[in-house]
Amino acid sequence: MPVAITPSRLTLSDSAAAMQDGCAAIAAGAVDVDLGGLERFDSAALATLLAWQRAAAERGATLSIQRCPPGLASIARVYGVAHLLES
Repeated sequence: MPVAITPSRLTLSDSAAAMQDGCAAIAAGAVDVDLGGLERFDSAALATLLAWQRAAAERGATLSIQRCPPGLASIARVYGVAHLLES
């Protein structure tokens, strides 16, 4: 079974590498993102998560986002996309 995607940082400076790593994991079959260890993030985290969801959808899979930090959920509400992070 593929390992979950478990980032510890998702900021603008991390987003390009995180995007690439996450998309590679999704291509290998990962469908779970565990954000319980996410310590640093900004709005780029939201863009990265949405891109990962698109990558999963293109493979016919649904990405499961688990343990979203309250601060990131708040950013998602401000942008009007909180429903996209619900599993």
